Amino acid sequence: MQLKDKVVVVTGGGAGIGRALCRRFTDEGAKAVIAVDLNEAGAAETVAQGAATASYRADVSKFDDILAVVDDVEAKFGPIDLFCSNAGIAIGDPDFDDVASATEADWQRSWGVNVMAHIHAAKALLPRMKARGAGYFLNTVSAAGLLSQIGSTTYSTTKHAAIGFAESLAIAHKDDGIRVSVLCPQGVDTAMLRSMDGNPASLDGVLTPEDVAGIVVKALDDERFLILPHEVVLNYMRNKTNDYDRWIGGMVKLRRRIKDARPA
Repeated sequence: MQLKDKVVVVTGGGAGIGRALCRRFTDEGAKAVIAVDLNEAGAAETVAQGAATASYRADVSKFDDILAVVDDVEAKFGPIDLFCSNAGIAIGDPDFDDVASATEADWQRSWGVNVMAHIHAAKALLPRMKARGAGYFLNTVSAAGLLSQIGSTTYSTTKHAAIGFAESLAIAHKDDGIRVSVLCPQGVDTAMLRSMDGNPASLDGVLTPEDVAGIVVKALDDERFLILPHEVVLNYMRNKTNDYDRWIGGMVKLRRRIKDARPA
């Protein structure tokens, strides 16, 4: 996909990767870039910085919020060519030694933002894109959806589910002219990463959001399904599928290292 003259929506556009994507898409000559965020002030700041055309407040876990954004954007700016479902949430396990310690509310919020948001976007846009014979979904997931996330069972589980939905979306609707990409970085210098002490995602280096946005533009041009800003993740995936038990053993050792480094 060439971004010039396209209408693009980016959720989580008020900061981090979302804001960097908005800025890069604007620089690439998009017709309109729409920053969507639960943090209304953050999305407005993205516009004020010249990185987006307009901003909207929305809770991506609610279908009615997503549908309202889609309806209004298409009425004002034209058909949405690219929808970037980028908003995400990470909640650490309350008890590091108990993967079932997250509350029901933590699970519901994580599921709503990390999984249902992607489904809501597809539900709102698939009929329109199918009728036009074209459309693109970019779903920000995480390397955790391909591997795991020590210290946040809700994050790891919902990100795996997000990968599964994206695969189904890509398989079922390619013949409709619809393309799908999943963005799966490890450590990126965002508030989310900084909020999780001892996050193993940082072990292979931390990229800037701008680095990631540049990689995304090239991947969209190539229409690649899997976008891996940290190339080493591909090796980890191969190790996992080649010998699952050995991979589990390696992750157990990594968890021990993280646990030993945690404050007493």
